[in-house]
Amino acid sequence: MKFDRTQELADIAAILGCDYVGEPDYPVKGMNEIHVVDPGDIVFVDHPKYYEKALASKASVILINKEVECPRGKALLISERPFDDFNRLADHFYNLNPVHQLKSEKANIHPSAHIEPNVLIDNEVEIGKNCLIQSNVVIRGKVSIGDNVILQSGVVLGGSAFYYKKKSTGYDALRSTGSIIIEDNVEIGPNTTIDRGVSGQTFIGKGTKIDNQVQIGHDTKIGKHCLIAAQAGIAGCVNVKDEVTIWGQVGIASGLTIGEKATLLACSGISKSVESNATYFGTPAGNIRTKYRELASLAKLPDIMKNIKKISHGK
Repeated sequence: MKFDRTQELADIAAILGCDYVGEPDYPVKGMNEIHVVDPGDIVFVDHPKYYEKALASKASVILINKEVECPRGKALLISERPFDDFNRLADHFYNLNPVHQLKSEKANIHPSAHIEPNVLIDNEVEIGKNCLIQSNVVIRGKVSIGDNVILQSGVVLGGSAFYYKKKSTGYDALRSTGSIIIEDNVEIGPNTTIDRGVSGQTFIGKGTKIDNQVQIGHDTKIGKHCLIAAQAGIAGCVNVKDEVTIWGQVGIASGLTIGEKATLLACSGISKSVESNATYFGTPAGNIRTKYRELASLAKLPDIMKNIKKISHGK
């Protein structure tokens, strides 16, 4: 998330009531998660395991729970609770206002777009030419929709990210201040849900077709001309390259990369990144050639066990 205008380090520290390391007028341009940070951004870290990664990231300001040596050219914000303070900054600089009417007057909707009754369109939504938005669609937060896009009934765009930190009092959510970009000629089936980014973008590439009841998590990027069948579940921060085919009830764990033109067969559980131009299936998923050999071997197992018993009994 980028701020409306550049802030100064001392002003950010004053908002949080925390100490800082760096020049008071050090420029701060935004705040983001570590996988999408740019120079000028704040990133938070609250566990020693990730200190080095945060300090070496592109972020210019590290919101951290211990005073450490500050990398040259960067700044620190010293906080007892970096997660909570990151949320405080999100609340300060980003406000998702409640919606009081179905179609916001602030939304930017092309005159050629057809919006059916009972569609909720938030303030920061943009809808391009010749789009069809069917009844009972919900579009919340900052969502940009290209030309010739079809959203079938029940689609929800812009839900909060499923991102929680466990505490002694329960689970606290990391605020979702990101956006969604949907390029031209995308079709999305009924009751599919796409979450907005935590602080970056969830992205659906040109010409991609998505079936019914698909879940796409925060900050995930779907490439061009992909096919995603019903009930697939794609976690946050996944990178699906161009022309990937994902069949029904496939589950993909967070942070993985699905190579270009890969095919994921139905009911597969993807726990590791997969290569381009290959077919995978199974749980955990593997290359189809390997999986077929495994299944062929498994089919022989009863006979093998019989032979072992005969040998062990001297028959």
